[in-house]
Amino acid sequence: MRIDWDNVKRVLVVRLRSIGDTVLSTPSLIALRRFLPNAEIDILLEDWVAPVLDGFDAVDRIVIAGTTARTRITTSRELRRRKYDVAFNLHGGTTATFLTLASGARHRVGYAAYRYSALYNHRLASSSDFWGREKTHSAEQQLAMLGQVGVPVDDKPRSRLCVTPEAAASLAKKLASLNFDPEENYAVIHPIAAFDSKRWALANFAEVIRFINESGFRCIAVGSPGDEAELGRLRALCDSPLCATGDINLPETTALLSKAALFVGNDSGNAHMAAAVNTPSVVIYGSSNRHHWYPWTDAPAEMVFHELPCQPCAGYRCEVFDEPKCILSVRPEQVVAAVKKLLAEKRKGEQPAPAFP
Repeated sequence: MRIDWDNVKRVLVVRLRSIGDTVLSTPSLIALRRFLPNAEIDILLEDWVAPVLDGFDAVDRIVIAGTTARTRITTSRELRRRKYDVAFNLHGGTTATFLTLASGARHRVGYAAYRYSALYNHRLASSSDFWGREKTHSAEQQLAMLGQVGVPVDDKPRSRLCVTPEAAASLAKKLASLNFDPEENYAVIHPIAAFDSKRWALANFAEVIRFINESGFRCIAVGSPGDEAELGRLRALCDSPLCATGDINLPETTALLSKAALFVGNDSGNAHMAAAVNTPSVVIYGSSNRHHWYPWTDAPAEMVFHELPCQPCAGYRCEVFDEPKCILSVRPEQVVAAVKKLLAEKRKGEQPAPAFP
């Protein structure tokens, strides 16, 4: 069944799960907005991650998925009332699939490899088939879904986030209370990750922070409120100045990253947020698939890792060694070398152009 795009008035994009997943949906949202400038484009997100798209101009409405059976029934009814013409499920999980079905959209688009794929009436080949190569990025995987039903995606838009005036103002107040001047050159450090196999040692971060301070940049380490203890341990390990806070929300984090000279952190949602505001980044990888999760940006970015034959893996626990050797084997000097490279590029870019007669 072909989609008559000329008569499409409402589109739903389903993208549940994490911060990084949400950020990496923005290229698809940009492609859709460009293709359908007059259509209503909504995205279905989980409540805790929805603020990351505050102010994002390629969507008209953010719908919250809900976390309980009752709230999901309410969400399903809300979706059906919207009368979507097309629904894309960018995430193949069971909940996302049933919410896509519940939307009542005439055209329900998903990959044939999804569970319960019979619930889609557009079941697509893999992104590898679309792009003509085996290894594809998460953003490419999502863009391929659009491309296979006629949305132009060949230029592969990069991820993008927006800074709202409200977030910029509230961030400025919080930084003032921390005696942190955002007008100085600064680096954002994110030492947090979901699994041990993605969490570089705090002592190693302390060494890198010392080098960044010696290079003339202030450092601020960020996390969520539940990360305060971890951030406190990092501060205690540092023998050089470090501002650290878990009290910066997602829109404020976007604002903070947008003005930073550098981001250094584990492979996490914050790394993708930094990429989406074109901040030069050094990202430290352990168990995850670098080919699928590297920073989707045109900004300078360095991936630091220690290659092992068992990579990538799910990362929940190490199945080969007694400890996550992948992330533990990354040395501070590797990360310092990556930081040096980006800072040298930054300084070269800031030099005045030579005068010619």
